[in-house]
Amino acid sequence: MKARMVLVTLALCFLGAAVCYADDAQMGTWKLNQGKSKIGSGSPKPTTVVYQAADDSVKVTVDGTDGDGNPLHSEWTGKFDGKDYLVSGDSSADMRSYQKVDNHTLAFTSKKGDKVTTSGRGVVSADGKTRTVTLKGTDAKGMRFTSTLVFDKQ
Repeated sequence: MKARMVLVTLALCFLGAAVCYADDAQMGTWKLNQGKSKIGSGSPKPTTVVYQAADDSVKVTVDGTDGDGNPLHSEWTGKFDGKDYLVSGDSSADMRSYQKVDNHTLAFTSKKGDKVTTSGRGVVSADGKTRTVTLKGTDAKGMRFTSTLVFDKQ
């Protein structure tokens, strides 16, 4: 009886986390629409971004190219609570934070050490089919860049 109760409790916890993140407009796979995007010189170009539930957190996987055109694959797991969590695979950052502004907007900041390297916002359209990311940062050479990236939900 005790084992059954533990299993039911665990199942409800995972179901609760899944339901919580299923309603988040950011969740899913997003592909870059290069024709609608304005990518600044020295800016990274994420071609695919995936937001998925990972227990009670969110895992964000980014594939594309960095500001120098080299392949980029980064992974971040954390919460949308504005706190820094480790990011792997991004040469310009070792920490990243996401803050949920509202049901369709996330603000984010990437840091290398204590220095902010990139910041911006991702806004999902009312119909949930498009995500627009405004990005500002500094490339590896110290040059500033800005980009507006438009993604389509897959």
